[in-house]
Amino acid sequence: MKKLTTILGLSTLVLLLTSFFTSIDIVHVKKSIFEVKYSQRLEQPIELTYRSTNRPTNVNRGSMDFYTESSFHTSDAADYARNIYDKGHLAPAATFSDNMENLKQTFSYLNCALQDQYLNRGEWRLLEEQERVWDDKEPLTIKVELIFDDKSIKLPTGATVPSGLEKHIYFETSKKYKCYFFKNEKPTKKWTEHEIKCREHE
Repeated sequence: MKKLTTILGLSTLVLLLTSFFTSIDIVHVKKSIFEVKYSQRLEQPIELTYRSTNRPTNVNRGSMDFYTESSFHTSDAADYARNIYDKGHLAPAATFSDNMENLKQTFSYLNCALQDQYLNRGEWRLLEEQERVWDDKEPLTIKVELIFDDKSIKLPTGATVPSGLEKHIYFETSKKYKCYFFKNEKPTKKWTEHEIKCREHE
């Protein structure tokens, strides 16, 4: 009976520890310009939301680079060294270049994804530019979801590469959605051809 009690006690402890570590894996962080759910285990955002409005461009990023935050376990510069992945902004720097405080927030590693360099500099960037055209007419709420599955690669440095990224764009005045999905690889078609049906918003 004593042995059984000990086993049950250890089992309960394991369950409690598992629950504890699961709960501290995903952190929910709200900044003034974006809100993010971040996996400290994957060292990547899993969901990030921001608003794109018609902000003026008043400041320049210059040589600004990404920075870690002591309260959270995120990716860092080592995860992006000597590979094909860019430090991909989710909330774009250009969208928040109205003042230096907002611009600096976009360079937090909480807002950074391991993104294929050709995707980040190509069709993803072009869609971000289109968002800034759309937001001249009405504000947008944009949610980016990162996809992790059995195709996701874990780097030797610790971070896990998302296999895809999905973007949900809500037009606040006209109350409509546009959604896009990109595999995290070099695109073979234009950003307009990445549009998908917004099933969850029907």
